[in-house]
Amino acid sequence: MAEANGKAVDLKTNFLQIYSRLKSDILDDPAFSFTEDSRQWIDRMLDYNVPGGKLNRGISVVDSYEILKEGQLSDDEFFCAGVLGWCVEWLQAYFLVLDDIMDNSHTRRGQPCWFRLPKVGIIAANDGIILRNHIPRILNRHFRDKTYYVHLLDLFNEVEFQTASGQMLDLITTHEGEKDLSKYKMPVYNRIVQYKTAYYSFYLPVACALLMAGETLDNYVDAKRVLVEMGTYFQVQDDYLDCFGDPEFIGKIGTDIEDFKCSWLVVKALEIADENQLKILEENYGKSDPACVTKVKSLYNDLNLRAIFSEYERTSYEQLISAIEAQPSKQVQEVLKSFLHKIYKRQK
Repeated sequence: MAEANGKAVDLKTNFLQIYSRLKSDILDDPAFSFTEDSRQWIDRMLDYNVPGGKLNRGISVVDSYEILKEGQLSDDEFFCAGVLGWCVEWLQAYFLVLDDIMDNSHTRRGQPCWFRLPKVGIIAANDGIILRNHIPRILNRHFRDKTYYVHLLDLFNEVEFQTASGQMLDLITTHEGEKDLSKYKMPVYNRIVQYKTAYYSFYLPVACALLMAGETLDNYVDAKRVLVEMGTYFQVQDDYLDCFGDPEFIGKIGTDIEDFKCSWLVVKALEIADENQLKILEENYGKSDPACVTKVKSLYNDLNLRAIFSEYERTSYEQLISAIEAQPSKQVQEVLKSFLHKIYKRQK
């Protein structure tokens, strides 16, 4: 285990070195004549928003490509896979910067949201646009001579469209007019999660690795479906941990109840609650008063949602494993299993 951890640390260190190189390229991009102030702004904005997370999405491009290649990557192969991994992280940063403005959030990754910083404010909206525009610049610099270049551009454009559309669905379901729990149904929840999270978090990293390995994405529609289902399972876990996880362990205090989020827990509660329990939800869900939050949590306990979640987790895992084992390619099976084992029964 110590060796595996050591390898993971080395991988992360090498991956972060690629970020430094990409940042230097951006700060010297000949398409824009930087002033000292603007260069410092972009430098600080990138460091604040791009490399701060767990980097799982980006690193999984490298991991997946290594599995598909069945062995050690050359320095050049590692670098190219790492660049694509960082493009995924850049895409995530772009979404999160704008998402935080839309949700009027206060913290992200244990620090104030970028737009909350003095002198940033609504400039963050333009920073989001700049982050998004860095992706094709990075792809052009490092992949324009590759046979799969146009497929990479198509892939990032399509996944961005799907994610933004999922965000729209989330916003109009949760914020439109009065707070209306009747909209919170499982098909709506699944659609939001699939588009807002699963495509960019699970499918995109593997699709990048497949393209690098010379594969045609149209041949992997089944693998895509499995990854999207895995992304849904991941978000259900996230919703569960928001309410029942240990804040010390997960690094944040969950606020889905106060924020009137379309969470798996509330959707499931609405499916099985009796009339009295529905009334409690109607009166308390989406209120920031701690007493209201406590009432919702105790209702979740009365409805036995912990046990229902455990059963959901078990059956999801079994279904995912059988879908993975039905994939014709052993390497693709291994890639999918490595994703699943990273998230199964996670505590944060």
